[in-house]
Amino acid sequence: MIDYIRENLSYYPMYYRMLFMAKKEFTPERVDFGTDKEQYFLYYEPRKAVSDKVVIWIHGGGWNAGNPKFFDFVGQYMAGAGYRFVSLGYRLSPKNKYPAQIEDVCNGYNAALRYLKDKGIDTSRIIISGPSAGAHLSSILTYSKKVQDEYKVDISNVIGYIGFGGPYSFRKSQSMTVKMLEGMLFAKGYDRKQAEPWSLMTKNHVPMLLIQSRHDGVIEFGCAEDFADKARTIGNICEIYEVEDKRNTHSWYTAGCFLLSREENKTLDTFMSRIENL
Repeated sequence: MIDYIRENLSYYPMYYRMLFMAKKEFTPERVDFGTDKEQYFLYYEPRKAVSDKVVIWIHGGGWNAGNPKFFDFVGQYMAGAGYRFVSLGYRLSPKNKYPAQIEDVCNGYNAALRYLKDKGIDTSRIIISGPSAGAHLSSILTYSKKVQDEYKVDISNVIGYIGFGGPYSFRKSQSMTVKMLEGMLFAKGYDRKQAEPWSLMTKNHVPMLLIQSRHDGVIEFGCAEDFADKARTIGNICEIYEVEDKRNTHSWYTAGCFLLSREENKTLDTFMSRIENL
């Protein structure tokens, strides 16, 4: 309960930084890949790329909120750090029930790769990442062979996965917030195992870093432990980073960290260090 209260109290300072302190140095290019207003991605080109790696990011927001434009500060940070960055959107619940979201993520991913190749950008070293609901969707994109086959997704050029605060397993002990959000995401009677990253995970070559806080207030730390245990059991490479920062509530460490500097925030430094070292 204390962590849940801390989570709710964290919104104002984070939104203040978003609105009044976040720099807007880059103008991203919007690319639509469907007819719905949420079926688009934003591409951020750095002034001088420090690497040929491309980061593809699937936003969070409880599956029912958020879009790439709202999380512009993440793209601004990554482009400022010298990385080509794709921020991918998808149709939201409750209007659109699952699997609309993973369908959009897969189709958007394929559209982003086509877009990058058309621009002459190397796509041989892709890093997939996402926070919260975006960690749920991006982990399925990366580790479910069933979903990859269904939507014709090729992950052979993916060199790493980084998830922040993901509901990778649908635990019975999960918070009321998550239960409510899942209730909006799934149609009545839908087999939720068909949308659970833990159940869908298959063995592949992509190493994963799961960033999770024990003081999240929304997602249990055990979700990352469940996913890591399954990964190691089937032979996938997995590491869990336990958030140490004082700003360790769900919203701050899954997205708000990009409003800070690496010197201020160990979570952000861990994320960037992993990208650098992949």
